[in-house]
Parts: sequence; C-alpha cells; structure tokens
Amino acid sequence: MPTLYLLTRPQFTADYQRFLAANGVAWKEGDASDAERLVEFAGRVCYMSFGARQSPRDNAAYIANLIDQGHDSVLEHANWTFLLEGVSRAFTHQLVRHRVGFSYSQLSQQYYDQTTADFVPPVGLEQDPVAHAAWRSAVDAARNAYQTIQSRLHSENSGGKAGKERLRAIRSAARSVLPNATETKIVVTANARSLRHFLVLRGAIQGDAEMRQISGLIYTMLVDEAPSLVVDFQNIAGENELPWIIRRSEHQS
Repeated sequence: MPTLYLLTRPQFTADYQRFLAANGVAWKEGDASDAERLVEFAGRVCYMSFGARQSPRDNAAYIANLIDQGHDSVLEHANWTFLLEGVSRAFTHQLVRHRVGFSYSQLSQQYYDQTTADFVPPVGLEQDPVAHAAWRSAVDAARNAYQTIQSRLHSENSGGKAGKERLRAIRSAARSVLPNATETKIVVTANARSLRHFLVLRGAIQGDAEMRQISGLIYTMLVDEAPSLVVDFQNIAGENELPWIIRRSEHQS
C-alpha cells in the first residue's frame, strides 16, 4: 500500500501583525489553520479589506467564496511537501507530468542499487491467480536480469570521477530491464491550487486504481491540514473501497 509522509506545511508567522500596524488597520481573524489564514490574508491584501472594509464572512466562507468565484490564485501561497513511498514508477511517470506548482525529488535508479527492489502489483491482480503468477514471474525475471547485468559489468571501482561514472553506466544498463512496477519513493512539493487541479484530473479515474489511492491520500492530508481549501471535494468511496475523489457539484449532477 502507498504511504504519504507529510514533511512540511505552511507557516504563517506573526510578522503580518507588523504589516497591519504599519497600515493602521485591524484584521478580525477566525479559527483556522496557518494555511487557511495565509490564503485569506493574501486575498484581503489584494483589496486591503481589513478593519471597516472587512466583510462579516469567517475564514471558511471567505475561502469558499474565492473558490466559487474562480479567484483561486491566492491558494498558490499555501505549499506542502510530502514523501510518497510504496508507489510504482508507472504512477510517478504520470505524476511528474503535473509541472505547474509542483516540484519533485525522486529515488535515482542510476545511483541507488536496485538489486533488492520491490515491485508494486496492480490493484486487483491477485484476484486472478494465473495473471498474478505471470506478473510475479515477469518481475522476478527482471530482478534476476538486473542482478546479472550489474554483476557481469561490474569492475573494480577506481574511485574519483571515472569510477563514479563507470558505476553510473553499469546501473544505467541494468535499470533498463526494470519494469514500470518497480517501487519508488518521491518527495513532492505542491501548492493548494495545483493539488486541487490534480484531484480534479486524477481523483476519479476508473481505470487507474493506484492513481485514485494516491489522490485519496492527498485529499485526506488536505482535509486534515486545511479543510476549507477542499471543502468542495468529497470521497464517495464506501467502506473497504478505493477512494473516488470528486467535486461535490459533479456528484450532485
């Protein structure tokens, strides 16, 4: 099963109070997370809607109105960094196509020895013993081929740049036989607006269970961290089912 580790979250420092004092305005704050307060504050700066100019909306209603009006650029100020583990390279090949608002650092197959690599089976494959056996045979053969290629090409590491480049060449040759199912780890930094876009595109793909699993982890993280930023999404999966992350308006229609 894939796992998400939250590494960093938005931190809204007290220095905003110095800005308010310098401009002679007050901000009636509600109860919200740092990420939600940051989004609201950034939105209010656009119109200097503090003090007498502040609407009676609380934080959740303010953000909901921003999203409803399509004024969601301020959501880009809220960023999270998380580590995904137990995912396949097939998944990450699709994930890294999301470029705007995302940054990545992934386990390198050129530098990290994959001799004991794990493989991520497609969800549901175990329900067909013959298909599962064929898959297991293929990934085991790939691991064995990797080990053979690496051991046959390996020579004494002479050290220095030449030695490092020789090792890189060996592992580059060996990794060429590894399948999309190879397990990998990837660190992701993304902002709230981009994560919302990811959930719209990837959260309910019927034919990609792994993508839906990761979408469910990201959605759960955001619900825990800043629920107002994903209040218009929901997980409609039943008990013991994979997530289906969709916009509430889509479910109602």
